[in-house]
Amino acid sequence: MPISESQLETWSHQGSIQQSSATYQTVRSALLDQAAAYKDKSFEVFLQGSYGNATNIYAESDVDTVIRLDSIYGYDVSALPSEQQAAFQQAFSSATYSFTEFRTGVVNRLTRAFEAANVTPGNKAIQIKANGSRRSADVVACYEFRRYTRFINPSDQEYVLGITFPTTSSGRIINYPRLHSDNCTAKHQATSSWFKPMVRILKNMRSKLVADGKITKEIAPSYYLEGMMWNVPNDKFGTSYQDTLINSINWLCQTDRSKLKCAHQQHALLGTSNVQWPSDKCDMFLSAIIQLWKES
Repeated sequence: MPISESQLETWSHQGSIQQSSATYQTVRSALLDQAAAYKDKSFEVFLQGSYGNATNIYAESDVDTVIRLDSIYGYDVSALPSEQQAAFQQAFSSATYSFTEFRTGVVNRLTRAFEAANVTPGNKAIQIKANGSRRSADVVACYEFRRYTRFINPSDQEYVLGITFPTTSSGRIINYPRLHSDNCTAKHQATSSWFKPMVRILKNMRSKLVADGKITKEIAPSYYLEGMMWNVPNDKFGTSYQDTLINSINWLCQTDRSKLKCAHQQHALLGTSNVQWPSDKCDMFLSAIIQLWKES
């Protein structure tokens, strides 16, 4: 028998909101503290991830926060014609403040705010342990990234704004969390508010598959599930959770998945780069979802 509508409805519910909000405000306040070594630099603090995108489920605990340094930026001008690339290089000047200094300042600020035993600088994010009512949190220290689409001069330029940061194990990361979030919200509105509950259903199905030993958690990260469902045509959403799940999975199995885009639309969802979902893992997840549906 298929999974019941009532079970899917339960799985569609959003996880902790109040506790996650309080955790974010605590982390944000710590990062904005005037004692921070980077206080005189240009930077912004904002949410990303499942809680930031309102697709979090009860099984998820981390609150993902970005602190983006805007005093420096990385860039890609490869799409510009040669004369615009030359104009950019002529106008470009090297930074005097380094990202290494900034990240060190962020780690030190969090260590002072939450104590060294609770703060672990990881490869990608700085992890803060849960404590009492505070949930665990990940802080991504990064700096501005610009993918240029036009550059005539500093007063006449256009670019897609993202973030970037180096890692020790997987190279430089380039991503577009704000654009991802905006496009997911637009998708949610275009599907009459079906999109985000359906993402939460898939996440809960993943949790069950992991608990049952059918897949491992790293097979289907939440970010890629959001991106996958973002590609599903709007007319596949609606009527019921059962119908939407069947229509969405059928479409995903029948379409050319190499053409799926990340929700931010800057590159393909599936691929081999450090910001793409390996296609074999996507295939494995879809097969496991189908098997779970058949066996329920």
